[in-house]
Amino acid sequence: METMDDFREELEASFKKIRVGDVVTGTVIDVTEDQVIVDLKTYADGVIRKEDLSEDPDFNMQDAVHPGDEITATVMATNDGEGNMVLSKKEANAVLAWDKLKKLMEERTVVKVKISEVVNAGAVAYLEGIRGFIPASRLSDEYVEDLKEWDGKTIEVTVITADEEERRLVLSGREPAREKKQAETNRKIEKCEVGAVMNGTVETIKPYGAFVALENGLTGLLHISQISTQRIKHPGAVLKEGQEVRVKILSTADNKISLSMKVLAEEAAEAESHSTYDYKEEGQASTGLAALLKNIKL
Repeated sequence: METMDDFREELEASFKKIRVGDVVTGTVIDVTEDQVIVDLKTYADGVIRKEDLSEDPDFNMQDAVHPGDEITATVMATNDGEGNMVLSKKEANAVLAWDKLKKLMEERTVVKVKISEVVNAGAVAYLEGIRGFIPASRLSDEYVEDLKEWDGKTIEVTVITADEEERRLVLSGREPAREKKQAETNRKIEKCEVGAVMNGTVETIKPYGAFVALENGLTGLLHISQISTQRIKHPGAVLKEGQEVRVKILSTADNKISLSMKVLAEEAAEAESHSTYDYKEEGQASTGLAALLKNIKL
């Protein structure tokens, strides 16, 4: 049988004095066209008007807020004339968002944002209700030629600057894009079979070797020691950029592909040295005196 002790926590919460300026957390119990109703587990519900939910001009209340969601807001008034508290999530964001943004920056957390507009030298996106700037050089891991093509796109970003005093939030899509591409490359490398022989094209030549674009779309390193069976001082002595080569995969350790031309040359030489030729022996060998004098005319 239930007793008063079973409801002690709820009773204490219901009589808790809430003042203007307090930051409170409650559960969304209803979403209408112009406001959100929040259960604060106290003597009155909270009401957040649509315009007090976010500073993001593209914010869609019906898509972003649902019954059962937990929401934190600042108390703007303790009575709206109908017994409800007037709340503002925007005000709470101003207090709490920067702490969260700093945490996202420190932990290098990847989050999704929608680009709301394109401006000079970059784009604007809102994160935690705060206006953030994405430099053009940070939109992607590749050169961005036309910024307009990015307007309205949803991309993954990390926080690289979160300065509360200057209210300066800078985001970057370059790092997540690189990590995503590297992860995909690693998956492809895992499928590469050590010992496989492939065709490739020399992309770049360095003093220590050459990078070869393989037929499977990956790139491997052909170390200078694996280019020729003879010792060479520079890869350029044998190779040139754009040259088609045939290579063997030696290793995929640490998600790096090591290649060799030398091994193929050595294997070809060894195979040739062990080759045998079929022949038929006709007649019989003889060293007798009669055989020696047979065709001599006296």
